[in-house]
This record gives sequence, C-alpha cells and structure tokens, in this order.
Amino acid sequence: MEAFLHGALLALGLILPLGVQNVFVFSQGATQQRLVRAFPASITAALCDTLLILLAVFGLSVLVLQFEWLRLALMTAGILFLLYMGFAIWQSQPTTTEKNKALPIKKQILFALSVSLLNPHAILDTIGVIGTSALKYSGVTLIYFTTACILISWLWFFGLTLAGASLKKIDSSGKLMNVFNKCSAVFIWATAIYLLRGLL
Repeated sequence: MEAFLHGALLALGLILPLGVQNVFVFSQGATQQRLVRAFPASITAALCDTLLILLAVFGLSVLVLQFEWLRLALMTAGILFLLYMGFAIWQSQPTTTEKNKALPIKKQILFALSVSLLNPHAILDTIGVIGTSALKYSGVTLIYFTTACILISWLWFFGLTLAGASLKKIDSSGKLMNVFNKCSAVFIWATAIYLLRGLL
C-alpha cells in the first residue's frame, strides 16, 4: 500500500503542472462534437505515458539518453512538431456549427504522440523522478508502484477530456474556447522556443 500511494502521489505531482500534453488533451474534449471522438487523444497520451513509465522503471530509457545525437534528434523533432501543432490549434475554430471542423482521429493521434514522446522535459522528468524512485522497490512492491503511476496517468487524461467537454457545454457560443485555443497555441509556441534555446 505504501508503494502504491507513493507511486500515485509521485505521478500526480508530475502530471498536474500545465504542459503541452495537458493543454492538447483538454482542448480535444472541448472542441470535438462528441465526447467519444476526443478519446483517441486521451488514450494515445495515456499509452505514451504508460510506455515512458515502464521504460523509466526498467531502466531502458537511461541507455537511450546516453547517445547525444539521439537527444538532439528528439529535441529537433519535438520543436518542429510543436510549431506545427501550435499553428493548427491557432487556426482551429470551436465546433459550435456544422461548418467548423475538429481535428480528425489521425491528427489527434499524431499530435498526442508528438507532445508525449517528443517532449524532452516529460521524458527527463519521468526518468529522473519515477525511474529513480522505483529503485527502492522490487518484486510485488515494484508492481504496485508502477501500477499506481500508470493508473493516475489514465485517470488524469480522461478527466481532462471530460473537463474540456464540460467547458464546451457551458460555453455554447464558442467564444471562450476560441480564446483558450489562441492561448494554447501561444503556450505551445513558447515551449518550442524554450526547447530551441536549449539546443543553441
């Protein structure tokens, strides 16, 4: 139980801060015409987090980060994806009429993959915090710890999707969501610029 609670609190602490991944999942809940059509983004984000957590716990990601060229390639790809995603979100309109178009499933999955797996900060946080904390556990306690981290991730992303859908019901005109989209795009571009500065 101690290992489970430790994993749950640790995962919650890492996932709570406003980040590109959270902004994107929330925006899909708010912009899709039906709640079920926003699930590809939340499921993809949760699956990516599950993968990162498993890699961190079992130490495989440490080997990947030893290669400097791979880190640079990861950051470069991440920056390009963020710039493109910011542009797409800036251009998108709230789905209050039939003429407005929400992101299709393929783009949802692509963007969710990019903000989850091409975000160096998310990878380093997962490895540095969850991976290091997992070292104190073994056997059954390690399974409890890992399960708690993964469970919190899934619950959080589905919760964000539901929160976005609730905002859409309150904001029937779409004006508030339009402002949110613009702010999200600026936030995503700022993240890309911050990552670019780390490369220079």
